[in-house]
Amino acid sequence: MTLIRKNFDVLIIGAGGAGLNAAVQLAEADLRVAVVSKVFPTRSHTVAAQGGVNAALGNVDEDKWHWHMFDTVKGSDYLGDQDAIEFMCREAIPTVYELEHQGVPFSRLDNGRIYQRPFGGQSRNFGAEQATRTCAAADRTGHAILHTLYQQNLKARSHFFTEYFAIDLLQDEEGGVTGALVMDISSGEPMILNARATLLATGGCGQVFRTTSNAHINTGDGMAMALRAGVPLQDMEFFQFHPTGVAGRGMLITEASRGEGGYLINKDGERFMERYAPTAKDLASRDVVARAIVTEVREGRGCGPRGDHVLLKVDHLGEATVAKRLPGIRETSRIFVGIDPAFEPIPVYPTAHYVMGGIPSDRFGRVVAPARHGPEEVVSGLYAAGECACVSVHGANRLGGNSLLDILVFGRLSGLDILEYLEEHPRHGQTDSASEEKAMARFQRFDREGEGIAVAELRAELQKVMEDHAGVFRTREIMQEGLEKVRAIRDKLDDVRLHDRSRTFNTARVEAFELENLVDVGMSIVTSALHRQESRGAHSRPDYPERDDRNWMRHSLYFREDDRLDYKPVRTRPLSVESFPPKARVY
Repeated sequence: MTLIRKNFDVLIIGAGGAGLNAAVQLAEADLRVAVVSKVFPTRSHTVAAQGGVNAALGNVDEDKWHWHMFDTVKGSDYLGDQDAIEFMCREAIPTVYELEHQGVPFSRLDNGRIYQRPFGGQSRNFGAEQATRTCAAADRTGHAILHTLYQQNLKARSHFFTEYFAIDLLQDEEGGVTGALVMDISSGEPMILNARATLLATGGCGQVFRTTSNAHINTGDGMAMALRAGVPLQDMEFFQFHPTGVAGRGMLITEASRGEGGYLINKDGERFMERYAPTAKDLASRDVVARAIVTEVREGRGCGPRGDHVLLKVDHLGEATVAKRLPGIRETSRIFVGIDPAFEPIPVYPTAHYVMGGIPSDRFGRVVAPARHGPEEVVSGLYAAGECACVSVHGANRLGGNSLLDILVFGRLSGLDILEYLEEHPRHGQTDSASEEKAMARFQRFDREGEGIAVAELRAELQKVMEDHAGVFRTREIMQEGLEKVRAIRDKLDDVRLHDRSRTFNTARVEAFELENLVDVGMSIVTSALHRQESRGAHSRPDYPERDDRNWMRHSLYFREDDRLDYKPVRTRPLSVESFPPKARVY
């Protein structure tokens, strides 16, 4: 087999908002930029983001970034790093304006300014008033942003490797990253892409659960690649379940539906969120609303013949408002539920949505990891941004509207920092032959013949285990059993075989690689969750119902080698303002 090799200044793996925003900064600087995506770029999962992007523009009220920062720290259940949170909230304002200048068609107020809507957990005056902060393009904000960034990259002449799958990172003898081994899905042939800097922007891992709002492509590829390269994953126990997925299916019903005035009811027609969040009600933080829905169902107040969901009402808003502000939700409900939300309520239940953890990185996108003998240090040549990364600005729970902000701010800053890094590293590093051989061995492992376990069978088993043992509520017994089951699934990976070993557009081969990635990510989630003995944000343990700041105000680090856990402190000192000390998080 002849192995094709190509050299670039920068390799970006993932073509969502983070990857494309980094790519455009670099390509406009006349660098050779390779963007690898396993789907056509505008099918990246950013396209599914609905509600909007947070920025304290003050177009509707006298909002300030300081209040945005307070809400984000509080929403994180005080596990977010306050220097990174301050940085993100300050950068939000110029980032949104830059997007507008690039061509993002935001919805408009009557005075021509960018339209902003209320979202969960958003306040002014440090919690005294509701804020209107989320900049939106109807309920298709991610779609508008992704298409705009793709157009800007075409203009800047970024080089796209469309429908290529990243197998593994390549490293030099000292552990620095020198590029990646990728596979052309159309031909099944491998290719080496060497680069002076590599950015992982591969998105989330929601497909580790059976019911999820995530697309089929969200299989934690970048996270698993980092694990295999010796980098730990941070805070993986914190997985957000969006409160309003289509019941029984998982497709997302955006928080914007509640931001526009929608509300939840149980089988008795009661607006039950008043019981769980007396002030914020339906616009409480996502973890609060998700637990409230599950509790209503468990206590027998669920709707439908099986009592397994609640109802989201937007029909009182009127058909004109639904058509103008929530057209995507109306279409989704018609297709997947067979109802028109302008006239009937939508059946909803929490769905696996977003991982707050990921590859540990600083606010410039540089991947950081504990050294073998000493404190944390930067991994040379490796960056991470977006949902696959953990800065950490979301801590134990992400606020709606901060996801698009995260990928845009830190995607952009990663690109700018890479420019400085390349000035200091004008030549390509030398890939260690052992690293390349290891990557090629993994690429070839599914060429083995014989009978074995089918990929789909093992993937379904993994997803059911994760849903049953690492869901909204967790106990030691449930998670311990889940950990043993995931470990058993990992042991079965050696027995996985492909019935079709052809090369051309063999999606079964891609799914086999994705399964391995999902298993590694699943292990990081259940291992980290089992050992965190408290309830904080999205990690809710009835056997440890209280938040424990004395013992657990720290980030977890999961290492693939020996399933080892380590910890590091939360950074509580902001850059330029006073810190927000932990206190009870109520809405």
